Amino acid sequence: MKEGFAMLNYHVKIGLAPMRRDVTPRPGIFNWEKAEERGRAAVEYIEKHFASENVSFVDLKGINPVDVMYCEADAEKVIERFNQEKVDAVFIINSNFGNEEIAAQVARGVGKPVCIWAPVDTSFLPDGTRYTDSQCGLFATGKVLRRFGVPFTYMTNCRLTDPEFERGIQDFLAVCNVVDIFRHTRILQIGPRPFDFWSTMCNEGELLEKFNIQLSPIPLPELTAEMKKVKAEGSEVEKVVAYCNTNMCVKIKPEELENVAALKVAMKNLAAKYSCNAIAIQCWNALQGEIGIMPCAANSLLNEEGIPVVCETDIHGAITALLVEAAGRNDKRSFFADWTVRHPDNENGELLQHCGPWPISVAQEKPTIGYPLAFSHPGAVEAQAKLGEMTLARFDGDNGEYSLLLGNAKGVEGPYTKGTYVWVEVQNLKRLEAKIVEGPYIHHCVGIHENVVPVLYEACKYIGIAPDLYDPIEEDVKAYLRGE
Repeated sequence: MKEGFAMLNYHVKIGLAPMRRDVTPRPGIFNWEKAEERGRAAVEYIEKHFASENVSFVDLKGINPVDVMYCEADAEKVIERFNQEKVDAVFIINSNFGNEEIAAQVARGVGKPVCIWAPVDTSFLPDGTRYTDSQCGLFATGKVLRRFGVPFTYMTNCRLTDPEFERGIQDFLAVCNVVDIFRHTRILQIGPRPFDFWSTMCNEGELLEKFNIQLSPIPLPELTAEMKKVKAEGSEVEKVVAYCNTNMCVKIKPEELENVAALKVAMKNLAAKYSCNAIAIQCWNALQGEIGIMPCAANSLLNEEGIPVVCETDIHGAITALLVEAAGRNDKRSFFADWTVRHPDNENGELLQHCGPWPISVAQEKPTIGYPLAFSHPGAVEAQAKLGEMTLARFDGDNGEYSLLLGNAKGVEGPYTKGTYVWVEVQNLKRLEAKIVEGPYIHHCVGIHENVVPVLYEACKYIGIAPDLYDPIEEDVKAYLRGE
């Protein structure tokens, strides 16, 4: 596991690997000096324009006298440097035609997501001389990566200053974030699933074997013991109570609000103790007998901090939340919802709702802490979510096969209901309904107010699951990823 919470410590490190052809240059083709200049210029531009507190780069300075790889000895050094630096991905630049076997060796040796790109060729002299042929080399590099069995992302042949270059870099960074978080996931499982929820059962051993996804199960008494401890200590619980009174309409008793705050602090402490980046909690009904509240509002508070908490011990739901927020590079919070009922007037409308665990920033109004729709205990958040463009997704599997259901939706007006909710419209609800019923999905999904479908679609090739678009938009997604 990475240290701390992967969601809170978002940082992507990319290895930049410009390359040129390793052949004796003939007059007017594969000019070494021009290729090396282009490679160094590309690295300098990327480091200048895209480095930030969340993004860093590792270059080839000192690998050889020209800082551009071109032979097998260079490949070995590059692999060693990138692995020592623990890069999250490799960005290979065809400075001229390049060297496809070296690119493939580096890509396989590092074993992380790979993006290949070639700058537009610009040298055309009156005597017919061409100095680079970078696009031609891009074709060769793709072929050999496939021969090596290395999945890769390709960015369209363009100039450094073209809009599609910036968009391609930003999307690849988001893809890398998804892959990194997926590969460093440990979920705090608080209690077993409720007996009645057979649909949320998961195969813990298979998740570990296939994806290295780990669970840290703890019994409810460990949670309640931690709540007693933080209540006795006082200060953190008091801060949460003050936050709730400032940012929410509190319609529960002071002692009940104190329990909400204690539950929030206790869950965060336990997640840190077990190095978990998400939480799945049983949520009903044994917990209410122990602490007298629903956990929804405490879940909401943690969700707002970027630690996804999902209900009914839905491990696959927690994984989905991590993927969705990572695709948005952790800038926005997601919400965990039930597909519930059809819109009374909109043939393609559906209600997304849950008792009240959605983060405050998702709401279009000041949320209330009150009582949920289906339970008598207090501690659920009530608020309608913002409308607008959304991505909806669900990671799930059965019989050893896993996939990611994903697509777009837009928020629409609809009847008031309790809890946290939003009415959404999709292209074809009957088609979506069939996808969910026929599986491997259930009635739970995760939404986010951003179009992250292309990023999630591209990330699937690296994490070993099938993207499953519930609308026929695959060609549109591919066109976007091509830079169109």
